[in-house]
Amino acid sequence: MGSAATDGAAFTADEMMTACAARALYDGMTCFVGIGLPSAAANLARATHAPELVLIYESGTIGAKPGWLPLSIGDGVLAETADAVVSVPEIFNYWLQPGRIDVGFLGAAQLDRFGNINTTVIGSSYADPAVRLPGAGGAPEIAAFCREVIIIVRQSRRSFVERVDFVTSVGYGAGPGDRSRLGLTGAGPRKVITDLGVLEPDPVTRELTLTGVYPGVTPDQAKAETGWDLAVSSDLAVLDPPSAAELAALRALQAATPGSGSEGAR
Repeated sequence: MGSAATDGAAFTADEMMTACAARALYDGMTCFVGIGLPSAAANLARATHAPELVLIYESGTIGAKPGWLPLSIGDGVLAETADAVVSVPEIFNYWLQPGRIDVGFLGAAQLDRFGNINTTVIGSSYADPAVRLPGAGGAPEIAAFCREVIIIVRQSRRSFVERVDFVTSVGYGAGPGDRSRLGLTGAGPRKVITDLGVLEPDPVTRELTLTGVYPGVTPDQAKAETGWDLAVSSDLAVLDPPSAAELAALRALQAATPGSGSEGAR
């Protein structure tokens, strides 16, 4: 995707996704962050409109304030800049499971219409799959217990499927009432942010619905990249492109990241 920001500067699909995800975060929130686009989005939010956003990484760092995009959850900059460093069991048992974290970011290899996520296997057999994926990690707990979840995934028929091959992390199960029945205390996926637009759950059916598209993207394009009959909101919005300030802040974080080729990254 190539388009133009409000000042005429070009931006990439990843930059659009990152800016869109960053805008979903608010000052003072506690945010369970993963590496990659989720980390870029959270750090972009801190650098722009949400300086008091509290970043929590699975490695045990609370209130990390990295000056660049960490390369892993074990990146030293997270511990060096954190308000506190605790054990991994404490992150899960004290912070995550009791619902003390406002929002968690998740990715997906497969996603279905009710926001259920597969990161375990592709294929009909768990024992003998076509592809064995990295697995669950902490994702099931994040999906279950964060007050809400934001999913970031590129949209295609390969990833947006009628039925996931394996439910690694529960979104809304088979529809309304399933989260409560399963004892999941978090509200579930609030947004799915893709390289085409944004999906949100219907308040009644809990089915993911296209509520916003990026500049230059049509609803038909999004539907063509979805493995089910994607519902489209009657109030479909065209989302703002990244602003000049967002692009500058994001590119500064990327340029400072070790290995980016920038001088003096550390």
